[in-house]
Amino acid sequence: MSVNKVILVGRLGRDPETRYTGGGQAVANFSIATDETYKDRNGERQKRTEWHKIVVWGKQAEIAQQYLKKGSLLFLEGRIQSREWQDKEGQKRTSFEIVASNFRMLGGRGDGAAAGASAGASAGGARHTDDSEGHAAPSEDPFAAGSSAPSGPDISDEDIPF
Repeated sequence: MSVNKVILVGRLGRDPETRYTGGGQAVANFSIATDETYKDRNGERQKRTEWHKIVVWGKQAEIAQQYLKKGSLLFLEGRIQSREWQDKEGQKRTSFEIVASNFRMLGGRGDGAAAGASAGASAGGARHTDDSEGHAAPSEDPFAAGSSAPSGPDISDEDIPF
């Protein structure tokens, strides 16, 4: 038995970029920052930010494009997937991304997210096997870090505007 499950709560580092495959399926790419605070050898508090590349398929990609903005607080579930590609010098590279199966926006409108919007797991429509189509190419520039803010009220499925 094996398990490939990821759960993240973090802030978007950039607005989602959405493309459509040749078959018309939407795919959105964005990044999420998670923070870790720890004490170093001198007892001083240090903060480390980890950046995660996220891929969302189908209807969820369209929802992400419509509602998610840089700085939005997001709860996300998915799986880790590796992808091989060649850089400009022809070197073989491997990158890792999270393929989201479910996400929920946290916080309020003031946090950069539309309150009340949510996306559930998609049944079968969010799978894609051609890795060369629809993925954002890894970029060399770092993503801007989102700020930390308290989360807003719980959001139920009845709050979804569609």
